[in-house]
Formats: sequence, C-alpha cells, structure tokens
Amino acid sequence: MEHRVEILTEKKIVGKRITTSFSANRTKELWQGFMPNRKEIQNNIGSELYSIEVYPESHFANFSPNNQFEKWAGIEVTDFLSVPVGMETIVIPNGLYAVFIHKGAASNGHKTYQYIFTDWLPKSEYSLENRPHFAVMGEKYKHEDPTSEEEIWIPIRYKK
Repeated sequence: MEHRVEILTEKKIVGKRITTSFSANRTKELWQGFMPNRKEIQNNIGSELYSIEVYPESHFANFSPNNQFEKWAGIEVTDFLSVPVGMETIVIPNGLYAVFIHKGAASNGHKTYQYIFTDWLPKSEYSLENRPHFAVMGEKYKHEDPTSEEEIWIPIRYKK
C-alpha cells in the first residue's frame, strides 16, 4: 500500500465528539448527530469531512478493544469565531504524518489500519506520536461503495 509522509500545518476543526471504543463503536451515532447540523458551520475550508480520534497516551502501549478514546466528526474552519450551539472545537497541531489512501468500502477500513499498525509502522523508520489521528473524506468518499477513497493520517515521529 502506497503512502506519503507530510508535515501537517495546524488545522482548526468544528464538530461533535463522543467517547467510544473499538468494541462498543459509536461512530454511526456520532455521524448521525453531526451530519444534519453541519451546514450551520460558517467559515469552513472546503467540503471535506474529518473523522478524528484522540487516544490517551497509553492507548496503543496497553491496547485493548475496550480502551476508550474521543472520536470527532467535523469540518475544517478558518477560525473559531462562530461555533454553532451544540458543537465544539479541536485543533490538530502541526506535525509529521504518514498518509495512506483507503480504497473501498468504509466497513473494510479496519484492514487498512491493520496493515498500517502491524506491518508498515513496525518496519518503518517511524513510531507513533501522541497527536490526533484522522481520516479525510473528500469528493472521492462514497461510504460503502467499492470505488470509495479516503485519506488516513497517522501521527508519526522518527524512531529514537
């Protein structure tokens, strides 16, 4: 699977968040709560949707599918001057990211993540960095369509 490494410039996101885990996945609930109100967000940059995960620092070191983390659904904005009622803000800070393209149905995304974490990352010159992970769903994203594409951004740093 091809990837690229990029230095991300800070992104400001407005959206909604929940606490979830891989075993009790509440992603569908999150997006159902966000999508009807996304048009209320002003000053957005582009039309891409952001699915963001904020993991506790020990999440991967002591991995369990029951570990809880924050999951966000949002849109990038120029600033936080106008945040709709019921929505929150998050900043994805500057940093180095490995970017992969997941092709195919969203429900098969776990296969891409499995490759990244069990094959690519251990063999690479990088280790995970404690910053938000996220996926960008742009015009090529078609949910369960086999031709769907989304970008998966994994925060990394050079191994010590």
